[in-house]
Amino acid sequence: MKNTCLLILALCLTSSVLSGQQAVKEQAIRTLIDEYAQARETKDTVLLRKILTNEIDQLVSSGVWRKGFSESKKGMLQSSTQNRGSRTLTIESIRFLHQTVALVDCRYTIQRPNGSTRKMWSSFTMQKEGNQWKIAAIRNMLPAGSPK
Repeated sequence: MKNTCLLILALCLTSSVLSGQQAVKEQAIRTLIDEYAQARETKDTVLLRKILTNEIDQLVSSGVWRKGFSESKKGMLQSSTQNRGSRTLTIESIRFLHQTVALVDCRYTIQRPNGSTRKMWSSFTMQKEGNQWKIAAIRNMLPAGSPK
């Protein structure tokens, strides 16, 4: 009986620790998505450098590929200037494919100055470098049948 109680206690403690670690990882991912939205909104290149990997690649809704940090940063800044508005990324799901890789799906809306709203989807591949999560890839998509 004593051994059974100890085993149950050990399983409960292990489960609590793992659940706590998952919550910490998810919060780090949520913070990273918020920082990305902030960096895009404010055109903060220092923050972009901090949160994007050097090998970042991005496929935008127009079908253009941006590869590498420099090209991606340049395209993001141009896009934020040309497609003005308030950007909102709402996380729909976070899947950990590995301890150091996560896939994050978001609803991506741009509230334009003229009052119209552009609704898209974004998928982020996150990679953990050392103790920090970074964005390794971004895929932006328009829902089927949506006007550009």
